[in-house]
Amino acid sequence: MQWRRLSGAGSAAERIVPPTGITARLTVFTAGAMAFLAVFALALSFASGRLAERWGAELAQSATVRVSAAAGQLEAQTAAALRVLETTPGIETARALSLDEERALLEPWFGPDMPFDTLPVPQLIEIHESGDGFDAEGLRLRLQAEAPGAVLDDHSRWREPLVAAAERLRMLGFVAIVIIAGATGAMITLAASAALAANAQVIRVLRLVGAADGFIVGAFVRRFTLRTLAGAAIGTLAGMIAVALLPGDDAGGFLGGLGFRGAAWLWPLLVPPLAGAVAWLATRRAAWRSLRELM
Repeated sequence: MQWRRLSGAGSAAERIVPPTGITARLTVFTAGAMAFLAVFALALSFASGRLAERWGAELAQSATVRVSAAAGQLEAQTAAALRVLETTPGIETARALSLDEERALLEPWFGPDMPFDTLPVPQLIEIHESGDGFDAEGLRLRLQAEAPGAVLDDHSRWREPLVAAAERLRMLGFVAIVIIAGATGAMITLAASAALAANAQVIRVLRLVGAADGFIVGAFVRRFTLRTLAGAAIGTLAGMIAVALLPGDDAGGFLGGLGFRGAAWLWPLLVPPLAGAVAWLATRRAAWRSLRELM
């Protein structure tokens, strides 16, 4: 007796998988929740990558000279340092910051009520490099000789840890996606195993009337994969809407840059098919294992 003739184009195979119930709701909810989290993990990865590039570019092309001297010598030391900087190859511009600009830099740390006029605030000189850059060690030696109160800070001690931290954040986002995929596979495996166990008697009857194990496995794989695709599509859409509602870059801070830009919006569209692939593999493995246990 051929099972496919009795089943009528295989429609009976779908009926052995419970269309509703806890396993169906669990599969759809898990897929949706994990897809939602995966979208945010992707957004974190892309935002961290942009942050690393921005920090690297901004700090790599700038440096600062700090001039500290007695009140009567500060102006002369600053002028000497500027002469050294203007004649240094690789430096495009060098400009002494005004008192108002230095106050704006220090206000976030000390507040607006701090009496900056009475404090021995050093003079800061802002440097912008040309494409080739300058010899930092050589410049330090020249400053030491001609402007002893001037100290060069090429931002390397700040740039490298910041860029490394941003790169680790980006890697953390991808690790989170792998963990989410693993958790999705584990939950779908549990749901599929529960559905198979609940239908153990039905599966035994199907075997008695000639249904092949591959036919039964295909029914479960098809049903759970479609459920996962549906849940992941809903979760992905919700995640993309939530990311789009986050503050833009003009809001400032890291959260303002959390999101997708341009063609990066296409990446979340890969989440549902990837979730479906995870569901296909997890359900197929769980189904074959359960069928072997029922022998």
